[in-house]
Amino acid sequence: MNNTITTYNPYNGDKLNRYTLFSTEKTHSILDAAENTFNDWKLTPIKKRAKLLRKLGDVLNENIEKYSKLITLEMGKPIAESRAEIKKCILLCDFYEKNAARFLSDHIIDTEAHESFISYDPLGIILAVMPWNYPFWQVFRFAVPTLTAGNTGLLKHASNVTGCALAIQECFEQAGYPIGCFQTLLSNHEDIETLIKNDNVKAISLTGSEKAGISIAGTASTVLKKSVLELGGNNACIVLDDADLDRYLNTMVKARFQNSGQSCIAAKRFIVTEGIYDTFLKRFKAEVEKLKYDNPLKETTQTSVLAREDLAEELQKQVDSSIKKGAKILLGNIQKGAYFSPTILTDVTEDMDVFTEETFGPVAPIIKAKDLDHAISLASNSRFGLGTMLFTKDIETARNKIGSINDGAFFINDMVKSDPRLPFGGTKASGYGRELSQEGILEFVNIKTIYINK
Repeated sequence: MNNTITTYNPYNGDKLNRYTLFSTEKTHSILDAAENTFNDWKLTPIKKRAKLLRKLGDVLNENIEKYSKLITLEMGKPIAESRAEIKKCILLCDFYEKNAARFLSDHIIDTEAHESFISYDPLGIILAVMPWNYPFWQVFRFAVPTLTAGNTGLLKHASNVTGCALAIQECFEQAGYPIGCFQTLLSNHEDIETLIKNDNVKAISLTGSEKAGISIAGTASTVLKKSVLELGGNNACIVLDDADLDRYLNTMVKARFQNSGQSCIAAKRFIVTEGIYDTFLKRFKAEVEKLKYDNPLKETTQTSVLAREDLAEELQKQVDSSIKKGAKILLGNIQKGAYFSPTILTDVTEDMDVFTEETFGPVAPIIKAKDLDHAISLASNSRFGLGTMLFTKDIETARNKIGSINDGAFFINDMVKSDPRLPFGGTKASGYGRELSQEGILEFVNIKTIYINK
């Protein structure tokens, strides 16, 4: 078995670094440190834990260029987007610094008792299995609320962003978090099952594929451990006849093509009603053609390579399969190495891969709908349930369709996005549980009933 991880720059194939996987003994020592630290950390006052978030945000801000460049080198994101990712992590720290004590304060309940209330106690060590597409943000949105609630965290990150994984541990330690509070594990995926079954690990958070979610949830269930799963998405972007393209067309383009299309909440199916279809297609294509491809380290770059060559090859298979079933290429469909050009497909039907599967890259399938009800029906025809976006000037009619969308989010006149102030998560094959907001910080706590009589 290979006991090393090698990271590469997906833009030019250059080797970045080589890391040695942790031995079984080192992994055990990390688990011991996490448990020992938890015994003290859980008793640390909430306000003191939250106060560390300001320093954590400062560490991120002081190293923003260093960390942004690391993200771009390891997974190919344009440097401007890497910088925005770090800034979002800083906002997350600020949000929980201001709100964590309120979210976790005892909740008084009026009963016949002299005193009764709910307390929110940390569970212990929480294992996070995280993806490469937002290598800092995905980890921080797990770690910040989880640690602030009094837990300790272990990170098994995607191997191609190992440098980011180690840098994140460095962030927490530089901010003054106790050693053992947040630790990175360099291990194989085969080791995850053993970690989940370890008695000291109390719960698991996964952001990743549907297949990974099924595997991890299955293992966790055998030892009765909680899991929070944020899995794939196949978000619909519904564009109605009265949509304001002058105002929102750039938002729609960004919804598909930011991060080179590698986002679970990206707009992956454009469902456009027939009255605006031709106009939308012409204007959408013109805007996508303007996207500037170049070295992701250049400030002007808007789209670049995918994170790995095999990801581009998988995307090509999905597109080719759809073309065989009748999809037409309006733009793009050029794959070379890890590069996949921004692509628009028309004449897309419900039996095609680009409609039924998650396409993790810069491919925009366009589907024509007769009217709003037909569009809602098409949007709902998915085993995923992460989010839907709808563009229209008729807000009241859109409001009336909130109950018809069974996803974790419904955005009207904006792209689906994560925000520290709002809970984030999905339904169906997109997973369960919530991150962010108050709901996120309460996922990994024991909601304890206290009942006192004199």
